[in-house]
Amino acid sequence: MVISLGFNIVLVEPEIPPNTGNISRLCAAVGARLHLIKPLGFSIDDRHLKRAGLDYWHLVEVVVHESWEGFMGSVRPEQICLSTTKGGRHYTSVSFEPGSYLVFGRETRGLPPELLAAYPQRCIRIPMIDEARSLNLSNAVAVVLYEALRQHGFPDLR
Repeated sequence: MVISLGFNIVLVEPEIPPNTGNISRLCAAVGARLHLIKPLGFSIDDRHLKRAGLDYWHLVEVVVHESWEGFMGSVRPEQICLSTTKGGRHYTSVSFEPGSYLVFGRETRGLPPELLAAYPQRCIRIPMIDEARSLNLSNAVAVVLYEALRQHGFPDLR
């Protein structure tokens, strides 16, 4: 069940099954699609991944892409929003459009520098203190996705 706004969460080469499981549960709870870009650091059948999603898997649409290039072949650059600690704008300063693709990188390295360099105007960040390296991936996804939903009045959610 995907909601009418059709927000998309994109994980580029995720590594930790419980994070992806938690994110899949988040996507299920709000009707967002989950896109996974290979290589994955786990099997989609991984028991830790399934356990984190519990009984929500039937509520989430998961799309697996073989590569970043393959993924970008199906979207327009203006539809993507790259979440990175190196972003110049706060996530709250962006107007998220229905159908946006909210992109997040690997837990250990984030998004590749060449990808950030290719789309600098599409980079956002979650503010935090200088001493903090980053948030947990599933927490970062929740923060940004709920801001996108808030901007549209949480349609179809109670």
